[in-house]
Amino acid sequence: MDVNKLSGSIKSRLREEIRNSSMTTAELAEKTGVSPEMITQYCTTEKLPRLDTFAALCRALGTSADYILGLKDY
Repeated sequence: MDVNKLSGSIKSRLREEIRNSSMTTAELAEKTGVSPEMITQYCTTEKLPRLDTFAALCRALGTSADYILGLKDY
């Protein structure tokens, strides 16, 4: 699979989960220990979170890493 396409799919699902969470970017950033600007970059640029940050995002959003990575449909 094309890495850029995979990255775009991850970002799309991450944005969707953030929207569905009803948390602001600032609230999510506080829960995960990263800046609001980094959250925005994860959703809009080529930058992907480190593994520990990715796990923290999934926990804070109450979603499965498998879903964000496109391994399972929920």
